[in-house]
Amino acid sequence: MNKYILVAGAFFGLTAVVLGAFGAHVLKDSIGAENLKTFETGVKYQMYHALLLLLLGCTSFVSQGTKQLLLYLIVAGIVFFSGSVYGLATNSLTSFDFKKIALITPVGGLLLIISWGILLYNFIKIKIE
Repeated sequence: MNKYILVAGAFFGLTAVVLGAFGAHVLKDSIGAENLKTFETGVKYQMYHALLLLLLGCTSFVSQGTKQLLLYLIVAGIVFFSGSVYGLATNSLTSFDFKKIALITPVGGLLLIISWGILLYNFIKIKIE
């Protein structure tokens, strides 16, 4: 399980850097300052959670079952939250109206919040010896 978590973390970290560079160099003049700021928010949250996955893959304080649950929640949260933010920020460049699916943004955010809550709970219940 740890290998999958680490691979997911590295993948989302890599794509966050690529998307950040894409936003800064390609989209900068195409989507406007406000939408670029929105796009950068998606990149930041993707990177934060890529780092969380790397931490999760390296810790022994969380059971494998909980790690698997967190992997699913975090991956879905990144895809829903950051993915929809990318779509909304670049909405003017596509023929698809991402505003129609804007409700998945808070769902993705909620999945990420739940992930952090589960992690916090697991860290709180660690017995100090």
